[in-house]
Amino acid sequence: MFGNNPEIKNIALVVIAFVITTIVASCGDKTAEGELIDINAIPRQTVNDMYAVQSKNGTLQMRMEAKLMQRFQNDCTNISYELFPEGFDVYAYNEEGLLETHIHSDVAKHTTTEDDEKWEAFGSVVIKNFVKGERMETDTLYWDREQKRIFTHCYVKMFSPDGFMQGYGMESDEMARNANVLRPFDSYTIIGRDSTAVPYTDTANFIGPPFVVKNSLLIKE
Repeated sequence: MFGNNPEIKNIALVVIAFVITTIVASCGDKTAEGELIDINAIPRQTVNDMYAVQSKNGTLQMRMEAKLMQRFQNDCTNISYELFPEGFDVYAYNEEGLLETHIHSDVAKHTTTEDDEKWEAFGSVVIKNFVKGERMETDTLYWDREQKRIFTHCYVKMFSPDGFMQGYGMESDEMARNANVLRPFDSYTIIGRDSTAVPYTDTANFIGPPFVVKNSLLIKE
């Protein structure tokens, strides 16, 4: 191919070796780029339109709904968590099986380790207790399932038939039956009662015993 000239043969061999080295190096660079992907940042499981229920002795206690659930697993720290980036709803039922409490948030996160479990809700968080006619709004909420309590350290507003309260920090049982604003300010209480008040029932959600609307304050679903 190159005749009998040894110099031409040597030059050709050098050129071929250079080309091969360049191709191998190029392929090696692409492989290195692929190895930069963090597997811990990629969902191991994705569930659309999640729906889960919890019952005891045949009586519905709670149901959870979310448009999207993403499960992540960190193999280095052995920590896993589920992320609900498109909204999260929890519906809690009383002892008679009637809907009493609804919690909605824009984003939620459930983290589990070997020794602990933590629920967090973020964004526009709304907590409603239909039986008491109370509604709370905050931007962060924590739920301790083991202690059966919800709480926040952030600014919170609470509307009820008895008035309006706002402040920083709130704690309550998980059904929001005894919510307590820890550092209230600029709140007010309705003293007068409307003798013509009529019961208000959320028939769309079948919430159980109706509560009485006092004065003009009506807590709507």
